[in-house]
Amino acid sequence: MGRVFTSLLILVFAGALLLFGAALWWLHEPIPLRLVPGTQVLDLEIEPGTPASGVAQVVVDSGAQVPVVLLHAWFRFSGQARQIKAGSYELVPGTTPRRLLSMLVRGEETLKSVTLVEGWTFAQVRTALQKAENLAPDTLGVGPEAIMEQLGRPGLHPEGRFFPDTYTYAKGASDLSVLKRAARAMDKRLEAAWAQRNADTPLKTPAEALILASIVEKETGKPSDRPQIGGVFTNRLRLGMMLQTDPTVIYGLGPQFDGNLRKRDLLTDGPYNTYTRAGLPPTPIAMPGKAALLAAVHPAATPAIYFVARGDGSSHFSASLDEHNRAVNKYIRGQ
Repeated sequence: MGRVFTSLLILVFAGALLLFGAALWWLHEPIPLRLVPGTQVLDLEIEPGTPASGVAQVVVDSGAQVPVVLLHAWFRFSGQARQIKAGSYELVPGTTPRRLLSMLVRGEETLKSVTLVEGWTFAQVRTALQKAENLAPDTLGVGPEAIMEQLGRPGLHPEGRFFPDTYTYAKGASDLSVLKRAARAMDKRLEAAWAQRNADTPLKTPAEALILASIVEKETGKPSDRPQIGGVFTNRLRLGMMLQTDPTVIYGLGPQFDGNLRKRDLLTDGPYNTYTRAGLPPTPIAMPGKAALLAAVHPAATPAIYFVARGDGSSHFSASLDEHNRAVNKYIRGQ
């Protein structure tokens, strides 16, 4: 009887070892995936409040070829079942059960990204957000004023108020959340730039700095010219001269602009026509980047009050009208 009992214990122990070994092997083996032709990953959508058993079912229903009971057992046995986070995930070939659980517990969601480019207008930003992959278009059909209200900035014009950068987001995130982050980023960048302003700047407020920075951004063909361009406009503001910058006129024309800026456009008065009105326009005309912000508040010390494009992306700067006219004849008229 004792020998039989001992033999049974040995068999049970051996079975347990085999089972333990099999479990270890399974935990480190890639999960077979049933992929849709043309795809390379399985998308997992774990809703908030889903229990571990439900998570296991979602994984299997999404195309993971593993017994749902076994997967649930692993979640429970690990002691981390309640730490699984809701979100959007991608299951790639080669993922093991151990790696899957780690991903779900860490909340390693699938992240997408959208890039907002320096010099873009708010209209271009909205178009980019609408085209962004897996970004919920919650602002679609919503007017600019209503959007700014939803961002907690009622009455503030949206132009230039978002910092150009690349923003990552989880699949299904709201486009409003991206705008909120971009607005906060611009607040921080503008505050930092304003703190570095020259003591003798003619700019009175950070809002004016943002407006000037947007003009510098649109006028820049060569990045290294930004401080000089900032210096020209700063000099003009000090002297009370018209800024006479084409980008503000183009912005004021809006959809009417067909790519050709005509003399009549420069002569037609409007709030954004810096050929007919002195000082800064009422709002920014685009999103300035960090360099343009700094060029507006801390421009290069220059005697120049004119500049003209050379045609290679750079600009020629002049301190007198005669010199400027000669540069215009050379670079624009080819004389």
